[in-house]
Amino acid sequence: MAHDPSSRAALSQSRNRKDTSKPSNTSSTPTAPSTPPRGAAAADAGEPAELGADSWAGILAPRLAQFAAVARHEHVTRAAHELGMPQPTLSRAIVRLEDDLGIALFARHGRTLSLTPAGRAFLASTERALTDMERATESVRADADPTAGKVAFGFLHTLGSETVPGLIRTFRADHPRIRFQLVQNYGEAMIERLRVGDLDLCLTSPVPDYPDLVARRLDEQKLRLVVPDDHPLARRKRVRLAEAATELFVTLEPGYGLRRITDALCAEAGFTPRIAFEGEEAETLRGLVAAGLGVALLPPPAVPRPGVAELTVTAPRAVREIGVAWLDGHPDTPPVTAFKKFLLSRRGLLLPR
Repeated sequence: MAHDPSSRAALSQSRNRKDTSKPSNTSSTPTAPSTPPRGAAAADAGEPAELGADSWAGILAPRLAQFAAVARHEHVTRAAHELGMPQPTLSRAIVRLEDDLGIALFARHGRTLSLTPAGRAFLASTERALTDMERATESVRADADPTAGKVAFGFLHTLGSETVPGLIRTFRADHPRIRFQLVQNYGEAMIERLRVGDLDLCLTSPVPDYPDLVARRLDEQKLRLVVPDDHPLARRKRVRLAEAATELFVTLEPGYGLRRITDALCAEAGFTPRIAFEGEEAETLRGLVAAGLGVALLPPPAVPRPGVAELTVTAPRAVREIGVAWLDGHPDTPPVTAFKKFLLSRRGLLLPR
């Protein structure tokens, strides 16, 4: 399971901050192309090569397997038989490759060929490239396998100890070989990872509302006012949030969904919370509350924490919605489709009661 490195494992005392087309050369003597392909020029300039039709990669990729087969057999006819293509077509392809490169890759000896020094050097790189392509193909096909593929799944830290393990256990009862890449982070970071393709699905709160995403509400979770067990409010079972208006709060950092919900609920109750400490983990905040450093609005813990009292908030209605999100228009592999369908079937049943 991965934690995004951009999520800093830090706890800081609060301070004021804002949220923030080439002509054909039929000569028997290869000649260098008059203008290098765009990808080669970019590489010479120290820039990333563009894989366009006029880049070296675009020109060479379809011919590497042909070149490697001829190099293995040192015979065009036998290589053509292996590749299942006409011998004249393969011969022309090899000549065109040499013309494009401006380098003789083979020395001709009647019907047989042998690699030139340049050809041997080119073959070594070609074989590595073909091996890498084979591995990449096997990897993406394995990830898309309906019964043993992979799902990249992100979720909030507060859902990691109980909710997500339970979900995966239940899902894998019917899909025992499907694999998961699990990423814990805060909501906005996971949404960005959805957009760049690092994640297939994520559980987050609040339920996002962006035009490039599809999001579905799955459940809601009550938030509690957590106070030290020797606090005057600790003897209560219920409290109006306005009764904590004068308290110091410990909260998650700006950018976290729970922080936005906390700020919004306090505003609805008629006050702006005075922030003493900001952190990244709900259980760290509970520890700060137990140490008497403030109060907090938090979801229920997986395991009761000593040193604190957890009060039901009667007004305003203190809940957070949990939803699943994915990139709109993004094609799903069969494993992702299966897990998405499973999550949507858990509406109202996602969280422990």
